[in-house]
Amino acid sequence: MDLSKELALHRGYLVGLAYRMLGSRAEAEDAVQEGFTRALQTPSSADVDSPRAWLARVVTNVCLDQLKSAKTRRETYVGPWLPEPLVGESERLPVGVEVENAEAISLAFLLVLERLSPLERAAYLLREVFDYSYAEVASFLARDEAAVRQLVHRAGEHVRVARPRFAPTAEAHREILERFAVACASGDLSTITPLLHRDVTLWSDGGGKVHAARKTVHGADPVGRLIVGILKRANAGWTSAVEEVNGWPSLVAREDGAVRAVVGLETDGVDIYAVHIIVNPSKLAH
Repeated sequence: MDLSKELALHRGYLVGLAYRMLGSRAEAEDAVQEGFTRALQTPSSADVDSPRAWLARVVTNVCLDQLKSAKTRRETYVGPWLPEPLVGESERLPVGVEVENAEAISLAFLLVLERLSPLERAAYLLREVFDYSYAEVASFLARDEAAVRQLVHRAGEHVRVARPRFAPTAEAHREILERFAVACASGDLSTITPLLHRDVTLWSDGGGKVHAARKTVHGADPVGRLIVGILKRANAGWTSAVEEVNGWPSLVAREDGAVRAVVGLETDGVDIYAVHIIVNPSKLAH
């Protein structure tokens, strides 16, 4: 097996897997590169039947190692943690599978995956998103098949409980997002609050590098008031537009062409159930 050729052929697939595991495009790229390095050091690599599956196994285990250290970093992270957004990459989004459900790459779904243990996350993604058999997942994770079935079942229960709401179509999502953008442009609490579900939650990820709420905020009135406060502090030179982020329409604010903020919504097409604001410059570098 020509590893360099196989890596080039399957790189997008592997980055898609690593991105879902880690929630970071930069870390996903690093994981794939580390996986390639490990693969080069494995004598048996020339004898594999499926190079893509074999490389996916190597990258999965790199990601598991990274998630162990990430747990410590998340505990000291300043404020709420949100995944790194993929802005304007619809034509080269690292989907990883040929038949893709856009929900499985959304920021809201990636945030749900954060509630899983590293092994649950790996088992669930490999089985439910990347469609590997239980036997294949067991070989990837060096667990017996019964243990993997239990991991997938437990992860599935967590996902079902916390699963985000999605509008029926991207067009319906865009419509409520545009209404939200118009309401924000008015800066009027009375026009913003009616769009929010009474149990809405707002996450604001600044990573301690820029001003952002240090805790999640719950409830239509508190969230509405926080949004009004954010708008009053917004840089006058910023412009915003509706763009595709992780497969769904989102608000993207730019200054001199550089992305300064990404605002994503979780909505059923009628009410807004969650607002995700990413302003951490490290997560907007791409």
